[in-house]
Amino acid sequence: MMPLATFTWPTLADEIGPRQAGAIYQNIDGRFEVLAVVTDPGEAASLLRRQGARWALIVRDTLRPDGQPFAIGSAWTTSDYLLREGTPAPAYAPAA
Repeated sequence: MMPLATFTWPTLADEIGPRQAGAIYQNIDGRFEVLAVVTDPGEAASLLRRQGARWALIVRDTLRPDGQPFAIGSAWTTSDYLLREGTPAPAYAPAA
């Protein structure tokens, strides 16, 4: 009997990649500054207008002088490359 292959879903960190708030990255579609990282599934689903969203990024295309912020849900791939690192979100301790 052949062993069953196991599959592990990518983590949020795998899908988002190094795109933290303040990061600038480039790909074939443009050069983008990350304005916000949304990891609340409900808010991400609303921003992207799809039920299965786990996260979303609010970005602005820096190559367009009139670039307006918009939401994306595309995963980090090998065609993306980081131009400037962002600042990781601070870890908050629960209120006592």
